Amino acid sequence: MGGLAVLGTLGCVGEPARQTAEALIPSALRPDELPVLEDDTPPFVYPRSAWDQRIQGNVLLRLHVMADGRVHADSTSVVRTSGVPVLDSAALATAQRLRFRPARRGGQPVGASVRFPVLFRHPDGPPMPVDSLG
Repeated sequence: MGGLAVLGTLGCVGEPARQTAEALIPSALRPDELPVLEDDTPPFVYPRSAWDQRIQGNVLLRLHVMADGRVHADSTSVVRTSGVPVLDSAALATAQRLRFRPARRGGQPVGASVRFPVLFRHPDGPPMPVDSLG
């Protein structure tokens, strides 16, 4: 597959969404620090059928990072689909292999749920609209 281009980044969907989410969580339960992805190269695998057809897409996952940095096996769900079931399935299937530096509250590791975007990009595919936002 040569130039496999699958990107995963940890982050909120935007400041308004973050503020809304924080407002729903009592301050005593909110982490002081969010989880941070440990590996610079997420383990997502571009499905061969999508790669061959140069199909691209963005999948937004919700996952729960436990206090030990592992993703809880049953916690992952698709928040926003790519519109391509094979890309959504690939993102879901691989998410539990991610490892994080856990969230912290009061200096102690704690579990926290996060949104995690997975971007499937083919080097010969056209730029996607979201790639040029800035």
